[in-house]
Amino acid sequence: MITALTALIEEWARERGLDAADPAKQMLKLGEEYGELCQGLAKDKPEQVKDSIGDMYVVLTILSLQLGLGIGECVAGAYAEIKDRKGEMINGIFVKEDDLIN
Repeated sequence: MITALTALIEEWARERGLDAADPAKQMLKLGEEYGELCQGLAKDKPEQVKDSIGDMYVVLTILSLQLGLGIGECVAGAYAEIKDRKGEMINGIFVKEDDLIN
Protein backbone atom coordinates (compact mmCIF):
# COMPACT_ATOMS: atom_id res chain seq x y z
CA MET A 1 0.00 0.00 0.00
CA ILE A 2 2.75 2.47 0.91
CA THR A 3 4.41 2.00 -2.48
CA ALA A 4 1.18 2.87 -4.29
CA LEU A 5 0.66 5.93 -2.10
CA THR A 6 4.24 7.04 -2.65
CA ALA A 7 3.72 6.81 -6.41
CA LEU A 8 0.57 8.92 -6.08
CA ILE A 9 2.46 11.51 -4.00
CA GLU A 10 5.22 11.66 -6.62
CA GLU A 11 2.67 12.02 -9.42
CA TRP A 12 0.87 14.77 -7.49
CA ALA A 13 4.18 16.60 -6.98
CA ARG A 14 5.15 16.31 -10.66
CA GLU A 15 1.75 17.63 -11.80
CA ARG A 16 2.35 20.73 -9.71
CA GLY A 17 6.00 21.21 -10.68
CA LEU A 18 7.22 20.49 -7.17
CA ASP A 19 9.73 17.96 -8.48
CA ALA A 20 11.66 20.84 -10.08
CA ALA A 21 11.28 23.29 -7.18
CA ASP A 22 14.01 24.45 -4.80
CA PRO A 23 14.78 21.73 -2.21
CA ALA A 24 15.62 24.44 0.34
CA LYS A 25 11.96 25.47 0.32
CA GLN A 26 10.93 21.86 0.89
CA MET A 27 13.26 21.76 3.90
CA LEU A 28 11.41 24.76 5.34
CA LYS A 29 8.15 22.87 4.87
CA LEU A 30 9.66 19.87 6.65
CA GLY A 31 10.58 22.11 9.58
CA GLU A 32 7.02 23.43 9.72
CA GLU A 33 5.58 19.92 9.76
CA TYR A 34 8.10 18.82 12.40
CA GLY A 35 7.00 21.73 14.59
CA GLU A 36 3.39 20.62 14.25
CA LEU A 37 4.41 17.07 15.21
CA CYS A 38 6.20 18.35 18.31
CA GLN A 39 3.17 20.45 19.23
CA GLY A 40 0.85 17.48 18.81
CA LEU A 41 3.02 15.32 21.04
CA ALA A 42 3.41 18.05 23.67
CA LYS A 43 -0.33 18.72 23.78
CA ASP A 44 -1.33 15.04 23.57
CA LYS A 45 -3.24 15.47 20.31
CA PRO A 46 -3.07 12.05 18.59
CA GLU A 47 -4.85 13.19 15.42
CA GLN A 48 -2.41 16.06 14.96
CA VAL A 49 0.49 13.64 15.52
CA LYS A 50 -0.89 11.24 12.92
CA ASP A 51 -1.48 14.07 10.42
CA SER A 52 1.99 15.51 11.00
CA ILE A 53 3.75 12.18 10.47
CA GLY A 54 1.84 11.74 7.21
CA ASP A 55 2.64 15.29 6.13
CA MET A 56 6.32 14.74 6.88
CA TYR A 57 6.30 11.60 4.73
CA VAL A 58 4.78 13.58 1.86
CA VAL A 59 7.37 16.35 2.26
CA LEU A 60 10.26 13.87 2.45
CA THR A 61 8.95 12.05 -0.62
CA ILE A 62 8.89 15.32 -2.56
CA LEU A 63 12.31 16.35 -1.24
CA SER A 64 13.82 13.04 -2.34
CA LEU A 65 12.21 13.52 -5.75
CA GLN A 66 13.72 17.01 -6.03
CA LEU A 67 17.15 15.59 -5.19
CA GLY A 68 16.89 12.80 -7.75
CA LEU A 69 16.51 10.10 -5.12
CA GLY A 70 13.70 7.70 -4.47
CA ILE A 71 12.24 7.74 -0.97
CA GLY A 72 12.29 3.94 -1.10
CA GLU A 73 16.02 3.82 -1.76
CA CYS A 74 16.59 6.28 1.11
CA VAL A 75 14.54 4.17 3.51
CA ALA A 76 16.17 0.96 2.28
CA GLY A 77 19.60 2.46 2.92
CA ALA A 78 18.60 3.55 6.41
CA TYR A 79 17.20 0.11 7.21
CA ALA A 80 20.35 -1.58 5.91
CA GLU A 81 22.32 0.55 8.38
CA ILE A 82 20.17 -0.28 11.41
CA LYS A 83 18.94 -3.82 10.78
CA ASP A 84 21.77 -5.52 12.67
CA ARG A 85 22.54 -2.66 15.04
CA LYS A 86 22.95 -3.50 18.67
CA GLY A 87 22.74 -1.16 21.61
CA GLU A 88 20.89 -0.30 24.78
CA MET A 89 17.91 1.73 25.85
CA ILE A 90 19.11 4.53 28.13
CA ASN A 91 16.53 6.93 29.54
CA GLY A 92 14.09 5.95 26.79
CA ILE A 93 16.58 6.51 23.96
CA PHE A 94 18.23 3.73 21.94
CA VAL A 95 22.00 4.25 22.03
CA LYS A 96 23.90 2.23 19.45
CA GLU A 97 26.67 -0.01 20.70
CA ASP A 98 29.41 2.08 19.08
CA ASP A 99 28.29 5.12 21.07
CA LEU A 100 28.16 3.42 24.45
CA ILE A 101 30.87 4.46 26.88
CA ASN A 102 32.41 1.40 28.48
